[in-house]
Amino acid sequence: MKIFRKIHLWLSVPFGIIITLICFSGAMLIFEPEITRAVKSDVYYVNSSHGEPLSMGELLEKVKASLPDSVSITGVTVFSDKDRTYQINLSKPRRASMFIDQYSGNITGKYERIGFFSTMFKLHRWLLDGANPHGDGVKVGKLLVGISTIIFVIALITGVVIWWPRARKNFRRSLSMPFKNGWRGFWKGLHVAGGMYALVFLLAMSLTGLTWSFNWYRTAFYAVCGVEHTPRNLGSQTTERVAERGRGQGEGLGQRSGGHRGGHGGGRRRHSEFGRWQQVYDELKAQNPDAPQITIGVEKASVTLGDKGNGRASDKYEFNRRSGEITSVTKYADSVPADKLRGWIYVMHTGCWGGLLTRILWLLGALLGASLPLTGYYIWIRHLRKKNRKGHIAPGK
Repeated sequence: MKIFRKIHLWLSVPFGIIITLICFSGAMLIFEPEITRAVKSDVYYVNSSHGEPLSMGELLEKVKASLPDSVSITGVTVFSDKDRTYQINLSKPRRASMFIDQYSGNITGKYERIGFFSTMFKLHRWLLDGANPHGDGVKVGKLLVGISTIIFVIALITGVVIWWPRARKNFRRSLSMPFKNGWRGFWKGLHVAGGMYALVFLLAMSLTGLTWSFNWYRTAFYAVCGVEHTPRNLGSQTTERVAERGRGQGEGLGQRSGGHRGGHGGGRRRHSEFGRWQQVYDELKAQNPDAPQITIGVEKASVTLGDKGNGRASDKYEFNRRSGEITSVTKYADSVPADKLRGWIYVMHTGCWGGLLTRILWLLGALLGASLPLTGYYIWIRHLRKKNRKGHIAPGK
């Protein structure tokens, strides 16, 4: 038992502060979408949902006219909530999008992460490391996050080993946070009992989070789950075909070309292609009236299946860009196993697999996780002070 205590202590002491920062920043991100939409309601919600929406062709042409020549429209997402604005996805920068009121045709704004959440995300993933996280080379912040997470998993497991002998004697007491010994007893109880209450949630967050830190771990994680790790969307050739056609035509859909700007033939052609998006959307909406969101893109579309379970689960469609005819369907059940697991990893890490209830539990679990190193430091420092006092008393006896 002493060896587990030493492992628990001497691994936790140097990495405790980092673990607290990771857990706290992760907790702050759980309800980011709802908070962002509330703070920027004028961007994400329409002024009035009365009447019929304008056609996608008309809306996308308006957005296209506001874009620089180097940026193209890659898709449009329509939400089941009629009060939500349409989200127009752009080719660059990464994950860029704009929002447009589908009833008035007014562009309401673009996607901009709130500064607080941007800082929390960078802290959670890279400890604010300024290096490009998507480039080559070792990122110190990302590496420290990964190592600290592994240390956290070991600390949680050794904590259970230390806790279990006492728990067998008095299980109820081992899970209590009494005030009878003042704040000292409460902080100790919070460390021990709080760790047990949050154990399952913290292990779920940590073990899934490590898949973003180390390639070797991600490969092993997928193998344990019986899935071969493959690059994202390897099973679909749609993106490659669209890219090849785009290169052949010299421009992406919705991208303005100097040679065609103002040309009636080119304008009608692009407008017609956008018009097919409306046709495809109407057909998919009729087939999936309860879908939370439907996204239409260049020759492809996706229908999200629900907001619980794997919230990223969706049926994929391909369609003829000229006629709007749907040419193929890939149901979620037939998707590449790696894509399915990738979605489950995300929802298990963020706690959104069970809706509002599990997200609240994940929030509380992450906050408890952030408190564990701090209460651990408190217990350890008190122990050192007590030990020093005994050492000073001994010579005078």
